[in-house]
Amino acid sequence: MSKETDYILIKELREELDKYAKAYYEDDKPLVEDYIYDEKYHKLVELEEKYPEYITEDSITKRVGGNIKNNFTKVEHEIPMLSLGDIFSKEEVAEFDKKIREKIKNPEYVCELKIDGLAISLKYENGKFIEGSTRGDGKIGENITTNLKQIKDIPKSLDKPLNIEVRGECYMSKKAFVNINKLQEEQGNSTFANPRNAAAGSLRQLDPKVTKQRKLSTFLYYIADYDVLDRTTQVNNLEMLTNLGFSVDSHYKICHSIDEIYAYIDEFTEKRKELPYEIDGIVIKVNDIKMQDELGTTVKVPKWAIAYKFPPEEEETKVLNIEWTVGRTGVVTPTAVMEPVKLAGTVVKRASLHNPDYIKAKDIRVGDIVTLHKAGDIIPEVNNVVLSKRSENSKEYEIPTKCPACNSELTHLNDEVALRCLNPMCNAQIKEGLIHFSSRNAMNITGLGPSMIDKLYEKKLVHDVADIYKLNIEDLLEIDKVKEKTALNLLTSITNSKDNSLEKVLFGLGINHVGSKAAQLLAFHFKTMTNIAEATKEEIVAIDTIGETIADSLVAYFSKEEVKALIDELIDVGVNLTYLGVDLESNDNLPLSNQNVVLTGKLEHLTRNEAKELIVSLGGNVTSSVSKKTNLVVAGKDAGSKLTKANELNIKVISEEELLNISKKELEDGTFNGE
Repeated sequence: MSKETDYILIKELREELDKYAKAYYEDDKPLVEDYIYDEKYHKLVELEEKYPEYITEDSITKRVGGNIKNNFTKVEHEIPMLSLGDIFSKEEVAEFDKKIREKIKNPEYVCELKIDGLAISLKYENGKFIEGSTRGDGKIGENITTNLKQIKDIPKSLDKPLNIEVRGECYMSKKAFVNINKLQEEQGNSTFANPRNAAAGSLRQLDPKVTKQRKLSTFLYYIADYDVLDRTTQVNNLEMLTNLGFSVDSHYKICHSIDEIYAYIDEFTEKRKELPYEIDGIVIKVNDIKMQDELGTTVKVPKWAIAYKFPPEEEETKVLNIEWTVGRTGVVTPTAVMEPVKLAGTVVKRASLHNPDYIKAKDIRVGDIVTLHKAGDIIPEVNNVVLSKRSENSKEYEIPTKCPACNSELTHLNDEVALRCLNPMCNAQIKEGLIHFSSRNAMNITGLGPSMIDKLYEKKLVHDVADIYKLNIEDLLEIDKVKEKTALNLLTSITNSKDNSLEKVLFGLGINHVGSKAAQLLAFHFKTMTNIAEATKEEIVAIDTIGETIADSLVAYFSKEEVKALIDELIDVGVNLTYLGVDLESNDNLPLSNQNVVLTGKLEHLTRNEAKELIVSLGGNVTSSVSKKTNLVVAGKDAGSKLTKANELNIKVISEEELLNISKKELEDGTFNGE
């Protein structure tokens, strides 16, 4: 190409990359996959190296991250927060090693997992957390102190009165990512593209309560001023951060040769799917801090570290159909039905298309060939349509206007991206509500799953949740393939559920925005369903962590005449509507009072949720990662890195059986000590 053509391409690449960077860093809504951005970025770097006279100070190659939002005050980084240079092959790893060895004899490296999150900085004065910020453009970041204080694993104070600045990544676990996207869809909101953007969006909330509900986590890996502590290596950094009570990813490894680095890359290329959080590569750093200083930095990146990025894992398949399903809140969600394809170890036939805007933005049509990847290594998601393979007869997909279950008109509420069916008698919504009420986290009625609900509904035996308690043996024996033993077991489970505590019923009612945690707080505070139903908005928001959104939803729900009639029905059939749970404020005498407990490994007798509920009932606080502040680890079978870290920190470890055996006598005598 000519110099003039290259100049035009440079300008086009800068414009594209600026648009992509704004969407990624500032709006938390990426427009393209990472590898597409990386390809264009490196093409721009090549052209600027070829034509240095075309380099401008505002080029994205001279900037770190994105601009600052006006929603937050600015924070100036006294020590710049640099990004890392990216490489994409083992050949480039070897080139990095070669350059280092030209300056340093026999270098020692430390390899760390590249956490796919948002870079953060935390400042402490006299051991107290005083300021937290984003990286921003590397020089100026956003002050998000209040939101960072909502994250459990960030220490609010240190054991030592240090003046120190530490840096790392804030991330969202794969499990939390799945849950938040499910909630976003139920509430008619846009879903997050990946855990990184979910974490970034959660940290930039103007309401700190929203941040707290998103269950974010952190890994710290850097101490900005190494003179503060007597450290000589990056591994010292990680060890000292752990000792100070910060969460540190335990998978780092010292490497002395290029072959050892390759082995580490290969190991976690395979293991990344098993990790509870998303990684997008491996970070390779010179371990010795003085050598890091000698090697120095460029304007944008350190010369002593590099990030090896994993290649994208995606496959092509054909969209055979787009199905629409109705949830219990009336949100109608599209799903692509595709030719089966193996992706990241599993066969994928379906992928959520989230909402109409998603279909329109990507212009997805029935018959299209599309590329798939797994968001968060879990959820199958359509990347792009392969336009070069689109049929000439292809027609733009028409978004439905009628509910697929009841044929009512579909509407957009307020600023929602979702379509909703507003018909309260929609059979799909009624059945989904019955399924939710019977689910494990709500009333836990064994045997009353989707299939049985379908059959009971079709037989007109259940129409609302109170009807479940009016079923008898004759009703159940009318159902195809239901025998007497099955019927008796189901009736026993239904009867037992009448004795559940109030929070289970409240959560089971499926009130918009009222999750299990909010239900427990409300039930503990108000004690009875009648008190909750009669509570004012002001009384509800007075409860810590309960915001206006939940309060508005509760007041609106209990104002409906049909809801009042339903509560009366539940009373008539004998369902308990009072709080029977633990005293959330006076549990100092419980065996796990004030204990931070981590679960790891496979449990045999309890589900994860049941184990968490048991720990909470015993006064404990369940956390996701092992740190200096962890008091107890409950280890099941095949426990991995969390157990290893617990042993390294001399944290008490017990089995699932020992957890189950913490008896009332131990409660009374105070003989159990998790320290």
